Amino acid sequence: MYKIVKKEKLAPDIQRFFIAAPEVARAAKAGQFVILRLFEGGERFPLTIVSREAKEGLIEIVSQRVGKSTAELALLKTGDLIKDISGPLGQPSEIKRYGRVLVIGGGVGIAPLLPITRALKEAGNEIMAILGVRSKEMFFFEDEFKTISRKIYFTTDDGSLGRKGLVTDVLKMLIDEEEIQRVLAIGPVVMMKAVSNLTKKVNIPTTVSLNPIMVDGTGMCGACRCLINGKSRFACIHGPEFDGHQVDFNTLLRRQNMFLKEEKTALEGFKKKDSQ
Repeated sequence: MYKIVKKEKLAPDIQRFFIAAPEVARAAKAGQFVILRLFEGGERFPLTIVSREAKEGLIEIVSQRVGKSTAELALLKTGDLIKDISGPLGQPSEIKRYGRVLVIGGGVGIAPLLPITRALKEAGNEIMAILGVRSKEMFFFEDEFKTISRKIYFTTDDGSLGRKGLVTDVLKMLIDEEEIQRVLAIGPVVMMKAVSNLTKKVNIPTTVSLNPIMVDGTGMCGACRCLINGKSRFACIHGPEFDGHQVDFNTLLRRQNMFLKEEKTALEGFKKKDSQ
């Protein structure tokens, strides 16, 4: 059992949890994730390790309420126990000194972007950031990114903060104005696809994180199968990070939509039961 030491609200339907998991905290590296099972018979679902405190034995995770299991996690409080936490899983991020790195986060993808950005900064890279959400109240970790970024750009769908529009609008501008050695993008699949399409045209190496569909986290279930350069790979064991220019995003989107329909049905059932 793993104790929730602290819980905080970051934005509407987005919470952060600090959990006592000493073994995971000692071994985790930037880019890796854990699989949670809240109770006996519960679903297994993945969340990225946002930070770790090895001495204290704590890991930090961020979760957005979007499905049945994340809705159940959102109901837990400080002091509550989680049945199982498996990890760290996945391949660590490839951290090198590239030069000027542009990191792009969309929605809750801002959370897994933070630990990798920190590691890239510590490796001597110059960081620029584009963070995009629906509206101002959905932003979180702004201060953290400001401390490690030379320049930071905000975008919102409604224009309530920063530039109204998409992260790709700013990306187009920066491609013309800045010399960028590498791009890292984490967020909705459609966003990562759009980013990769733009950077491919100007030959900027781009890394994306394919973590939206995972179940067991060990490659056994096949739910996170994706096509990379025409070859079948599993995001949980071969990734979650891949070369964005080699990802077959169309196939990934079709698979994601299939699972999202099932998850939406499950969430509706959970909400109905919760209201009774």
